[in-house]
Amino acid sequence: MPAAPTVTPAAGSGVRFRRSVLVPLTAAVVLAAGTGGWYAVGGSGGSTNGPGGDGGPGQGVAPLARSLHLPWPREGQASVAVEGIGSLGTRGEQKPVPIASVTKVMTAYVILKDHPMRADAPGATVVADRRAADESYSSVETTAPVLAGREYTQRRLLELMMVPSGNNVARLLARWGAGDEKAFVAKMNRTAAGLGMRATTYTGVSGMETSTRSTAADQLTLARAAMRDPAFRQIVATASVTAPGAGVTFRNTNKLLGHDGVIGLKTGSSTPAGGNLVWATRQKVAGADRLVLGVVLHQRAGTTPAEGSAAAHAASRALIAALRAELPTAANRA
Repeated sequence: MPAAPTVTPAAGSGVRFRRSVLVPLTAAVVLAAGTGGWYAVGGSGGSTNGPGGDGGPGQGVAPLARSLHLPWPREGQASVAVEGIGSLGTRGEQKPVPIASVTKVMTAYVILKDHPMRADAPGATVVADRRAADESYSSVETTAPVLAGREYTQRRLLELMMVPSGNNVARLLARWGAGDEKAFVAKMNRTAAGLGMRATTYTGVSGMETSTRSTAADQLTLARAAMRDPAFRQIVATASVTAPGAGVTFRNTNKLLGHDGVIGLKTGSSTPAGGNLVWATRQKVAGADRLVLGVVLHQRAGTTPAEGSAAAHAASRALIAALRAELPTAANRA
């Protein structure tokens, strides 16, 4: 688990709670934690130019991708695409791997599909249950403080789930959205199937379970679908969030946010999953403002979550820098 997000108790709040990092429960169990359908391309390694590019199955990588020299990660897997242009390629074997708190992208997507919110709107009212409050003090996972019996807006809970990656909040939203977590996970898998995410299986709502697995290509499909929702776009672009009643402010775990046009999206790291980052940035291409989406998974898996997270951020930063330098010129040549 990377270092916990910056936590700033409000002056005079008198609130004490635990923001913990994940630690192994046993030698055989390493916990997953947050740090935070376009292109169903596959492949057994290298840059993929086969089926599943922009627009659906059977289409390949955009022609201009061939003139780009992207610094793809040397390990794990990655995928990048540009709205209105197409896939810029997929690197690494597209086999399902643990994705840690990147799982929460689907959790948020399903909540917003079932309970739509307008941009800037608070959404529905959710009452925190005792379980979510008790889990706020967990010493083995990333949490955000909620108070039993207190009313929260849907928007604030989504922010507490996506910005500091509160696992307890993800489970609270699932229980609110479907009655219980098992029923919500079933919704997640039905939604993934509907988006064509054939290599993805969800077994939980927070990313704690290493059995939740996906690929860079599948997560790019989900990212594009989710970013169509104005409320989702606002939430993942939130730089910091304060927990009501607790007087604690959390910074977004996505360290790329606000730099080089980055407007989201979600981090995730654990020892088995390594570092994972789904990112979204905006860039002028051929005179048009384009949404560029990327996914980097399974960086430095088997090391510490902090090392994996740093590697995922570094790999994503390198891809974004190369795209900003080369994409406009390549688009003009195409």
